[in-house]
Amino acid sequence: MPTRFRARIFTLGAGLTPETRAILAMLFAFLTFAVMDTIAKHLVGTLHPVQVVWARYASQTVFIVILLAPRLRVLARTASPGLQLLRSGLLFAATLLFFTALRLMELAEAVALMQTAPLIITALAALVLGEAVGIRRWSGVCIGLIGALIIIRPGLGVFQPAALLALGAAVCMAAYQVATRMLSTADSIWTTLLYTAGVGTLIASAAAPFYWTPPSLTEALLMAVIGVIGGFGHLSLVYGLSQAPASMLAPFNYTALVWAMLFGFVFFAEWPGPMTLAGAAIIVGAGLYVWHRERVGKGGVAGSRG
Repeated sequence: MPTRFRARIFTLGAGLTPETRAILAMLFAFLTFAVMDTIAKHLVGTLHPVQVVWARYASQTVFIVILLAPRLRVLARTASPGLQLLRSGLLFAATLLFFTALRLMELAEAVALMQTAPLIITALAALVLGEAVGIRRWSGVCIGLIGALIIIRPGLGVFQPAALLALGAAVCMAAYQVATRMLSTADSIWTTLLYTAGVGTLIASAAAPFYWTPPSLTEALLMAVIGVIGGFGHLSLVYGLSQAPASMLAPFNYTALVWAMLFGFVFFAEWPGPMTLAGAAIIVGAGLYVWHRERVGKGGVAGSRG
């Protein structure tokens, strides 16, 4: 794709503030992720999750190679190869865990558990980035995890081990977003996107032959587009995180839950039960409270205690 066209992608919002561009990018990212998750849930109904993960990465790699062909050698150079590999591995693990969970859970349930990621981001920001996180923000994280336990319901007959897969995916996704923020000043978003696609494709290609099932024509077409959709989503995510702090953008993760409920109902006749809705509400409420503390904490002494 010509350099002029690639540049135009990020000049469309030139008159907007960086924060507004970041918010719009995140909203678009999580819409595309919801579409990708819906396609993945359909595919894992008949295909192994490893095969679907391979399709997600392989088609994205083809898309990225075409997009960046004239500059591949330059963009392959990274100032932080270890962090790029770690970040790409975290996203691969999150994708595999989540797609496996989709095979066993309703779409809205799995996505609701993924909404613990913004809370985990807050914890990782303190532990990894050294950001100051006070008792109130830690309380928000703990309350959000209680919401996750309401959905998982360990010790009860309705407990699904698959829920732990979705929760593990949330941990990996949170670590991925923190690593993305750390890379935002080291490498260009194009280098980061290239590594994301390439590393995931290499790992998945090594495993896919052991789980391969010939897809139908419809499945093959969906396998061809799922990574392109994911590629646009992750491009938007990386761009958004390069324009504003991860803690400010964290609440917009919750738009994924709205899309998941809508798509789950429309395409799979699924509607979350009262416990899932209650747990999701607690998770979202806790996340919004943590976000509020982040905003207040920047406004003066009253908020500096966390």
